[in-house]
Amino acid sequence: MHSHGHHHQHHHGGSGRVLRWSLVATLIFVIIQFAAGLQSGSLALLSDAGHNLTDSLALALAMFGVYLKAKPADESRTFGYHRGGVLAAFVNAISLVALSIYLFWESYERLRNPHHVNEKVMIVTAGLGIVLNVAIILGLRRHESDINIRAASVHMLGDALGSIAIIGGAVGIHYTGWLAIDPILSILIAGLIVWTAIDIIRESLNILLEGLPSGLQLQSVIGAMREVPGVLDVHDVHVWSLGSTAHALSCHALIDDVPPSESDCILQGLNRVLGERFHIHHTTIQFEHARCALPETGCNTIHCDDVHRGEAHCHDHEHTH
Repeated sequence: MHSHGHHHQHHHGGSGRVLRWSLVATLIFVIIQFAAGLQSGSLALLSDAGHNLTDSLALALAMFGVYLKAKPADESRTFGYHRGGVLAAFVNAISLVALSIYLFWESYERLRNPHHVNEKVMIVTAGLGIVLNVAIILGLRRHESDINIRAASVHMLGDALGSIAIIGGAVGIHYTGWLAIDPILSILIAGLIVWTAIDIIRESLNILLEGLPSGLQLQSVIGAMREVPGVLDVHDVHVWSLGSTAHALSCHALIDDVPPSESDCILQGLNRVLGERFHIHHTTIQFEHARCALPETGCNTIHCDDVHRGEAHCHDHEHTH
């Protein structure tokens, strides 16, 4: 006997719209910052332009992820397209690490041969960057359960910090004339990029490798399932993520040898616990029947007078073999 509980998450167009204008604004700013970096001779501004370019990639991938998640499952992708967004986040993070390595090298070269920079252009451009980044972060905050949107937000936060550092560096260069500040800032920005990227790589790899969703403990899931009335034991439990917010579970559950009409409420009880406590809404539960250990005491039958408040979670199909 199997149960398949399906829970589709509808992504409202809000996140797609925010991502779209954020992407356009970021791309325009990349062009401005790149031109300002060339004009002022600032490696930190050019590094930040590179960082912003990868941010626009992050926003584009987040848009792609939202689009894929909105696509319904079909005959060849029975789980839908959740993984597409996760794969996009992984590729994006790898590209960030590659960019950082290049920035480290350029900064090292600049430390050996310092260049004069125009501090005023640095300050104005970085100030514009802070305004843009903060506006995008506030726009994305409502949709942060999605790994790609969270990745894009982290990028924006990193950018805002990078812009603050550039302003501080420009002021420092103006008053001290110490040109090494610029490549040192570039190294710090590259370090920040690596730090944000590694977190995204770790989380997306965990999903791609069918790892346990972050924040879940397998033993607590098993313990909660064993507490459901009528469940004698559960084993062969697998929990994994379809995407950044959709989790799935399959297991074997041992119950008494009762008619399907009685076992159905055990199934509903399991799905309710999994949905309410662990946000696992896609389940495949196979029942196995145990003979009564002590026939004279009679089997422990389950009465399903009420299915509690869980009716909303109980659109489960049952197949008996």
